[in-house]
Amino acid sequence: MQAAKKGMCWRLFLFSCLLLESSSQDFGAQTQFICTSVPKDMDICAATLQNSVPGEDLKTTVMQLRETVLQQKETIMNQKETIRELTSKLARCESQSGAEPVDARPGGRRKDAGSKNTMGDVSRGPGDTLTQLSQTLQSLKQRLENLEQFSRSNNSVQANSLKDLLQSRIDDLEKQVLSRVNSIEEGKPGLRNETEQRGRVESTLTSLHQRITDLEKGQRENRPLDKFQLTFPLRTNYMYAKVKKSLPEMYALTVCMWLKSNASPGVGTPFSYAVPGQANELVLIEWGNNPMEILINDKVAKLPFLINDGKWHHICVTWTTRDGVWEAFQDGVKRGSGENLAPYHPIKPQGLLILGQEQDTLGGGFDATQAFVGDLANFHIWDRKLSVGEIYNLATCSSKAQVGNVFAWMETSLDIYGGASKWTFEACRQLN
Repeated sequence: MQAAKKGMCWRLFLFSCLLLESSSQDFGAQTQFICTSVPKDMDICAATLQNSVPGEDLKTTVMQLRETVLQQKETIMNQKETIRELTSKLARCESQSGAEPVDARPGGRRKDAGSKNTMGDVSRGPGDTLTQLSQTLQSLKQRLENLEQFSRSNNSVQANSLKDLLQSRIDDLEKQVLSRVNSIEEGKPGLRNETEQRGRVESTLTSLHQRITDLEKGQRENRPLDKFQLTFPLRTNYMYAKVKKSLPEMYALTVCMWLKSNASPGVGTPFSYAVPGQANELVLIEWGNNPMEILINDKVAKLPFLINDGKWHHICVTWTTRDGVWEAFQDGVKRGSGENLAPYHPIKPQGLLILGQEQDTLGGGFDATQAFVGDLANFHIWDRKLSVGEIYNLATCSSKAQVGNVFAWMETSLDIYGGASKWTFEACRQLN
């Protein structure tokens, strides 16, 4: 019994010391601690009361402890009030946002492996949905203008009829979009049916895309397989083209293409070539406010290109592994050169060549912020350095212009994904 009493008193003494220590942190150096030795057989509680602190100090300590407890109680009450307020706000946000369905689609420049996943789109609110719809409508209008140009040049009654029908359907869609904008701005009850209305609009858009694609396929039979361009109307992580064959090992190269874009900031990634273990084996990218760059084995050279003015431009980049010497040509004129770009590193084979997206992993990891927006045509690759005269012939659409011996621009050499479209190539027709 005596031992139990001593044990309980010892625990009370330790608890008192802990409380005193806690209060000392709040009240600075005014608090004092007194350690007193107690004989082995002496009552600990009695010894503590008799010897630990004088009566006045003990009274002060008790008052400090009471004040600390009151302060902690007040802090807890404030925190509870904050929690209740945040919970109320969260409930209001959830009730206003509604259960918007997630639109997950399968889909950077040099990101770390631990960076966030950009392979899917997030849920879209009303504003985001309207933006996406307006961009899609703009894309459809552009394709209809192309149809109109073709019908004028070919005097096709069938093409004119279908063009008029599609234009009428697009006008109806624009009215629906405008109606939804008014509903959002005025807070009308019609927003309750937004999910159903959005489904009808997107279903109509899908039908329009299919009908335009069918018409384009019919016209494709009337042109050579190399007289086409790829159009990437939106900055997404799911529109791209994949070259069907890989590149060989190369100790020198020339890459040339026609580009048209007015995207800002940056036109994005016209092409990227990734191999196992190196996603940036060969990349052309203009990302954010950075100048256009060529990457070889993740080494970078800045290129003096200015092309985002909405006009067609012909660009070429040559490179040799010896000393990493490179040259850049825009519209047939040499604009810059340098060296030490991945010197003595051959371009590796057995990779994937993607047009319109930058690969973070082999064949994937696309980031919408780095996607190419615009038109691309006559993309060719050689395993040698072209001469100035050869590049000029390409830029002027000369009949003497050569095609790439590693990759040549042919419709049958590409697989198209995500809604990127093909159309008759315009730039050379305008020059000739």
